[in-house]
Amino acid sequence: SSPLDLHHCPSIAEVNFHYVAMRLLTHNYLKSTVKGTEKGYPLTIEATTVELEESPVDKELLLNMLHKIDFAALLSATRQIAPLCDPPLPELPNHIDTAEDLDDGVIANLHRVLFDVHIVEGQLVCPDTGRKFLVSEGIPNMILHEDEI
Repeated sequence: SSPLDLHHCPSIAEVNFHYVAMRLLTHNYLKSTVKGTEKGYPLTIEATTVELEESPVDKELLLNMLHKIDFAALLSATRQIAPLCDPPLPELPNHIDTAEDLDDGVIANLHRVLFDVHIVEGQLVCPDTGRKFLVSEGIPNMILHEDEI
């Protein structure tokens, strides 16, 4: 075996560190399970940092998972973060009857909202108890305190 050639390794300054932040797709599945909570979904988003990272539209993936999305919760989430989004979020229909009715423009807009919008910093708030769950560096901390279990 040959020795490691350190001349070809990037320095720390040259490495582009990237973290995956919480997407609105992730938010659509999260709920509060604090003891005594009867309505822990959907969580309210109080974001302080939102980023957009464009990705190629995967029409097949989107159409296959669309039936699992709570569309009312998604629309609410987009309204909550809209003031922090530049460029603005695309328009979404008020409801979706069937995936077959969607044109490519709506599919692209849904993809952008579900996959490309990232909550980097902020908090998620339980609608029932008001408990706040920190989102830091794109990671929601849903761990409960001992007295909440």
